[in-house]
Amino acid sequence: MFYVVLKALTTRLTLLIWRPKVEGRENLPTRGPVILASNHLSFVDSIIIPMVASRRVAFIAKAEYFETKGLKGWLMKGFFTAIGAIPVRRGEHRAALDSLDQSLAVINSGGAFVIYPEGTRSLDGRLYRAKVGVGWLALKSGAPVVPLAVQGTQHVLPVGAKIPKRVPVTVRFGEPIDPSKLELPGEPVAENPRARRIVADTVIEQIQKLSGQEYAGVYNERPAEL
Repeated sequence: MFYVVLKALTTRLTLLIWRPKVEGRENLPTRGPVILASNHLSFVDSIIIPMVASRRVAFIAKAEYFETKGLKGWLMKGFFTAIGAIPVRRGEHRAALDSLDQSLAVINSGGAFVIYPEGTRSLDGRLYRAKVGVGWLALKSGAPVVPLAVQGTQHVLPVGAKIPKRVPVTVRFGEPIDPSKLELPGEPVAENPRARRIVADTVIEQIQKLSGQEYAGVYNERPAEL
């Protein structure tokens, strides 16, 4: 009930302020397990996507969002918990693996899960090579992958800004990708590294077509201080 009330309130506010343009929302199944794979331009993506999705979605969020002290921390923790965020500490391998297991549990329970295949947000606006986690999830669960592109969110709350800007935002849903119908080398299972790679590459290719971003062709490795 808290999620329903929170989404209703924040969706009204989101639509009032940004009026995001949404395309292809019919491509998102209204029920059943599904993976939404999106490019990642801003912290705002994790707010906009749940607001415009036609069903409840879950996603991974930095553990810091759940650990901030004081009233701000309490509000942030409540917000991210309500919209289905799964906390993960960046840079810890075991934590990353645990987050994939939690993500898989959401999908296997019939839920919709949002993943950013690039691993972290793009600082220069380019689209980076997908990590294979999205391939592992798709092959392990058998769930379809809906490619998703956000545009303009990097201008809503630029790094260092405290007040969101009212700028055009677009969210574009692509046609679902069925991993079982892809031409994969060897067995179509999550344990096959070549299969995981092909699924991940296919997903990022479709995201690029939706977003129109320049493709960097390399992994998005963040500087240590960030």
